[in-house]
Amino acid sequence: MLWSSAVLLALVQLVAANPLLTKRWDDLEVKHAWAEVPRGWELHGPAPEDYTFDMRIGLKQDKFDELVASLYEVSDPTHERYGQHLSKEDVAALVAPHPDTVDLVESWLSAHGLDLSSTQRSHSGDWMTIRVSVAQAEKMLGTQYNVYRHGKSDDYVIRTTRYSLPSVLHEHVTVVAPTTYFGTMKSMRATSFIKSDAPTIESDAEVAHLLKGPSSLASVPSSCNTVITPACLRALYNTTSYVPKATDKNSLGVAGYLDEFANRADLQTFFKRFRSDATGRTFTTVLVNGGGDDQTDPGVEANLDIQYTEGISTPTPNVYFSTGGSPPFKPDDETPTNTNEPYLDWLNFVLAEDSIPQTFTTSYGDDEQTVPLDYATTVCNLFAQLGARGSSIMFSSGDSGVGGGDCLTNDGTNTERFQPNFPASCPFVTTVGGTIRVNPEVAVSFSGGGFSNYFARPTYQSTAVSTFLNKLGRTNAGLFNTTGRAYPDVAAQGEGFQVVIGGRVSSVAGTSASSPTFAAVIALLNDFRLSQGKAPLGFLNPLIYSTGVPGFNDITSGSNPGCGTNGFTAGAGWDPVTGLGTPDFGKLQALIG
Repeated sequence: MLWSSAVLLALVQLVAANPLLTKRWDDLEVKHAWAEVPRGWELHGPAPEDYTFDMRIGLKQDKFDELVASLYEVSDPTHERYGQHLSKEDVAALVAPHPDTVDLVESWLSAHGLDLSSTQRSHSGDWMTIRVSVAQAEKMLGTQYNVYRHGKSDDYVIRTTRYSLPSVLHEHVTVVAPTTYFGTMKSMRATSFIKSDAPTIESDAEVAHLLKGPSSLASVPSSCNTVITPACLRALYNTTSYVPKATDKNSLGVAGYLDEFANRADLQTFFKRFRSDATGRTFTTVLVNGGGDDQTDPGVEANLDIQYTEGISTPTPNVYFSTGGSPPFKPDDETPTNTNEPYLDWLNFVLAEDSIPQTFTTSYGDDEQTVPLDYATTVCNLFAQLGARGSSIMFSSGDSGVGGGDCLTNDGTNTERFQPNFPASCPFVTTVGGTIRVNPEVAVSFSGGGFSNYFARPTYQSTAVSTFLNKLGRTNAGLFNTTGRAYPDVAAQGEGFQVVIGGRVSSVAGTSASSPTFAAVIALLNDFRLSQGKAPLGFLNPLIYSTGVPGFNDITSGSNPGCGTNGFTAGAGWDPVTGLGTPDFGKLQALIG
């Protein structure tokens, strides 16, 4: 009996010393579940059990609150830490998981027979990637993987409509992918479109000639009402007379997806016709996760982005990130493949770099409700890391006003609500809406804008948004989340852009044009700061909603209809159509100097 008691005591002590032994990996709780198969997708059949893929596990970042606090301090022009951006190692230290989190997740993986030595880990350790079979993933996540087909793109993916984690892991794991995020390269939306009935021109030499001297809004030619060129934008936003000086330090990054390739020959044609002093300059292409660079297949979106970032910011070095994400699942193909997670691929790649561009622009998005909350939160938090390192991140606001399609919620209730866009709704990016015409500019009707259902309104925009909501009254009541992060933050022209595609000029529209335009202006402001020996602007929003407000041209007319309503209306001050307005480089330069 004494011997039995001793054994019992030893076991108790062992369990106390090793609490992991008591964890039950089969005590599963739902992490995320859809009420229905995401719209646009259809069930094709069960996933083959022996099909293997790379499972990505996001670990809770131990000091993320400290990262956000630092982000706001170094981005607030009134704070003593303004401009003191964090290094790659500073950020890594704040987002590293707690050792207990790592131990728990490793124990879970080991319990399922997975080889920890084959695990790939991010620089800070907050991401683990491990190859698993469908059968293993289904057991780990208490789910069933199926093959789904996207009707419009004919993409096939392996996903699930719900997944679970052991209850003990819920506080330690932020997201597992691929699971319930159905977005792929082809199903994501580029926020641009060719307007075949819109006017085009072969050269803007006459307009450019008028703008040799310092420009002002009053000097913008009336032709810019229907046809937009770099000369129009440089006059509108007052950059004509600025010559970049810090081209050895400053750069501008363009995030490319959808197998869209920026074409070098088209850029030279564009320069010859619309920015002759830049002829011969080019850009650098960086391939991310199997991205391509097919120079025989110019992309509308890619060419629009690079031609207008270059057209305004030249000779600032531009970098085009071509993000691949390996081929989606093919029903008749048993070859193991990585998963398509566009934002995660690009963000993890850039954050692993020692040196990154000071300005980024991205012209893609999804309806926020189609992105699982855990996935959206994880991606949004990665943008916070970029901002903390001193990068300004622009996103187009979308081309559906307050919402496209039937605007019904996907939570099983089919409630009609405005449909915000993601990542436009992330509080750690600067979202760019669209305008049209000159003298004065007005909101373009497709300008995406609204209020997030995922992210709370950040303090930096509290006063501006409250003022708008007080004026709005009961209009559109119940159709949007009055306490959500509001967007866009700013705006720029969004229609009539002359883009060279395959040697020919087309007229392109969309907030995809607005974002690179605004980003190019910010790149010039970063050039100015760097040339003065100062830090780049970094995360813009705390600045632009405070001391930066006078640096914008307020847009006071136009609206963004959608969901069978008139949407919101632009007016004095911030509004969810054009944000704070369009940039005046000269005024902003004086404010940040």
